[in-house]
Amino acid sequence: MGSTLERLKLSLAYDGRPFSGWQSQPNQNAIQDHLERAFSQIAAVQVKIQGAGRTDSGVHALGQVAHVDVPRRKLDPGTWMAAANARLPAEIRVIQCQPASPDFHAQYSAVGKVYRYRIWNGPVLHPLEVGRAWHVPYPLDSHILRASSDRLTGTHDYASFAANRGKPAETTTRTIHQIRIQLRKECVTLEFYGNGFLYRMVRMLTGTIVRVASRRADAGLIVELLANPGKSKTNCTAPAEGLYLVKVRYS
Repeated sequence: MGSTLERLKLSLAYDGRPFSGWQSQPNQNAIQDHLERAFSQIAAVQVKIQGAGRTDSGVHALGQVAHVDVPRRKLDPGTWMAAANARLPAEIRVIQCQPASPDFHAQYSAVGKVYRYRIWNGPVLHPLEVGRAWHVPYPLDSHILRASSDRLTGTHDYASFAANRGKPAETTTRTIHQIRIQLRKECVTLEFYGNGFLYRMVRMLTGTIVRVASRRADAGLIVELLANPGKSKTNCTAPAEGLYLVKVRYS
C-alpha cells in the first residue's frame, strides 16, 4: 500500500435477500459490487473491498468485516461511513469505520468467526420470518438437538460437511469451539463458534443436526460422517436464508 493511501476497517450488516452473495458478480449486484461503487464514487478513484468471508446469496450479516484502501486524509472515518451509507442500498449498511494498520487484512488476520442459524419450528411460518429463518414444521427433539451439536464440536476433519467451490481447501480440518442452542417458543437458534468454516459448512452441519433431531436420520449418521471424512457427503443442507454471519474475531 503506497504512502498516499490509508486502510480503513469496515464493520458491515446486510440483508442478503436482494443480492447475489458477497463476491463480485457479472450482474454487478453482489454486496462487494455495491460497496466498491460507493467507495469509488467518494474516493474519485477505483477502489477494491476485501471481505473477511464470502457469504452466499440469501445469507445475512450482522458483523461482516472488510477493509478498503482509500486516499489518505481525504475524509475522516465517520465521514467515509456516512457518505458510503448515503450511496448504498438500504439493505447494506456500514455500521463502523475505523483506521487500520497497513498489515491488517480482513480475511487473513481473522482468527475465528461466529455464525448463527435461525429455524422457525412451528406449523406456520410467521410472515415477518420469511427469508430470515428456515421453516421446519415438524417436531425437533431438543435432547437429540443438543447431543448432535455436542458430537460436532471439537477439532475434526469436516470434509463430509463441505461443498465443492471449485478450488479444494488446503485443509478440511477445523475447530468448532462451541455450538450453542437456544429454544424460544417456535424459534430455534444454533450459534457456531469456530476458528474457521469450510464452504457451506454451517448450513450442512445445521441440515444434518435437524435431520437427526427430527428422527429422519439415525444419530449414528454424524459419527459415521466424522469418522469417514470426504468418503461420503451429508445430503442435508439447510437453506441460505436462516444463516447470519454474526462476528469475525481478531487477535
